[in-house]
Amino acid sequence: MTDQIRLVIVDDHAIVRQGLRSILEREPDIEVVGEAATAAEALDLVAAARPHIVLLDLKLSAGSDVAGLALCGQLTACTPAPGVLVVTTFLDQGLVLEAIQQGARGYVLKDVDAVALVAAIRAVRRGESAFDSHSAAMVVQTLHAPAAAPVASDLTAREREVLALLARGLSNEAIGRELYISATTAKFHVGNLMRKLSVSRRAEAVYAGSKLGLI
Repeated sequence: MTDQIRLVIVDDHAIVRQGLRSILEREPDIEVVGEAATAAEALDLVAAARPHIVLLDLKLSAGSDVAGLALCGQLTACTPAPGVLVVTTFLDQGLVLEAIQQGARGYVLKDVDAVALVAAIRAVRRGESAFDSHSAAMVVQTLHAPAAAPVASDLTAREREVLALLARGLSNEAIGRELYISATTAKFHVGNLMRKLSVSRRAEAVYAGSKLGLI
């Protein structure tokens, strides 16, 4: 077929890749040309296979829930650049916006049904954006939300401690060890302080915190 969509699946779980492949290979216009479990594998595969679309999970390692964001930026900087469709379990306003900033053309959750997923893939191939109802609502909410300037008093004492450790470049796991809390709790505090500082990246949180005199 002349309109065949060449597609690569990037996910660190083999069973997820196999499940997606089995669904997508039923479509006559979609050809899965490869799978990758890591960022390095994905970059090599995309360079070799030159797919039209990359289905990208955000969690590509045990140490990070958002390693796929950096890969997204690398993929969309390729020539020719594939259309990146994020397929993830994480629904977070900051992640949706960051994925868009990194060049993703779409963002859908893994519980999306097969018909909607295929429709999203075809939309991205046509050069359109493709967001499920939840992520689309977050984008609209962000566009209509009034910008609120953060103030130093917005952060709790614990969040200030976490911010200081972020300034040292520590990961969630390392922050947890420093404060004798779990990495999950550390991640929760990082998310809260980033939301309060109206930023989407850890480096931006450090910069905003320094301007407020918090670190």
